[in-house]
Amino acid sequence: MTLQDRTRLSFPKHGAELFSRALAGRLADLRKILAHLPSERAGVRTHGVEPLRPFLASDGIMGRIAENILGSGCRAVRAILFDKTATTNWSLAWHQDRTICVKQRVAVDGFGPWTTKGGMSHVAPPFDLLTRMVTLRAHLDDVPATNAPLLVSPGSHTEGRVLVDQIEQVVRRRGTRVCTAEAGDVWLYATAILHASEAASRPAHRRVLQVDFAAEDLPGGLEWLGV
Repeated sequence: MTLQDRTRLSFPKHGAELFSRALAGRLADLRKILAHLPSERAGVRTHGVEPLRPFLASDGIMGRIAENILGSGCRAVRAILFDKTATTNWSLAWHQDRTICVKQRVAVDGFGPWTTKGGMSHVAPPFDLLTRMVTLRAHLDDVPATNAPLLVSPGSHTEGRVLVDQIEQVVRRRGTRVCTAEAGDVWLYATAILHASEAASRPAHRRVLQVDFAAEDLPGGLEWLGV
C-alpha cells in the first residue's frame, strides 16, 4: 500500500500528519533566523539560536503542535537543519531514529552507546522513551516528489524497536507514504516511525528544520541539551 493523498494521514492512526501552511506569515522570519548556519553540510545540529525559541515554545507555531500530542510541559530537545542540494544530495535507508542529545555524558542503566555529533553528546535511550516523543519538520522550501521528500511507513511506530533485518518486511507490510511539502508546511510524525529519503532526481535547496520534542525529564542526572 502506498498512500498518495497526503491529507489522508492522521497522527492518531498513522503516526504522521501534515499541517499545511502552518508557517504562513512567519516563513521569511524563520529563513532569516537560520540563514547564518553553514550551507555546505548536509545536516547542522543547532543549539542556542535564541530567535528560534519563540517558534518552539508552547505558544509558538511548532510548539503548539507538539503540545497537542504530548501535553503541557513538552519542550524542544533537539534541532537539526537539513539542506539537500546538488552537492549534498544524499540518500538515507529506512531506519528508526535511535538517539537523543544531552548536556553531558552520565552513566545510566539502559542508556548507550554514546556518540558525539556536531560537538554534542548523543546517546541511545531505552526505546520506549522514543515512543513518547514526536518530531516536527518545518519546510523552508518546496519539496515536490523530485526533491527528495521524506518517506514514512504509516503505523510502523507501533511495531516497537524494529531489527535491521526486519525493516524491509515491516515497510512492505505497512506501506510507504511520500511526504511532499510546500514551503511553510510542517510535518508531524512519531519519532519512532520508520522513515527514509532518496536522493533528489532534480536537486534544489530542500531546507528542513527538524525538531524533536519530549515531555519528560531524563533519569539518573541526565539532562536534555535542548534547543
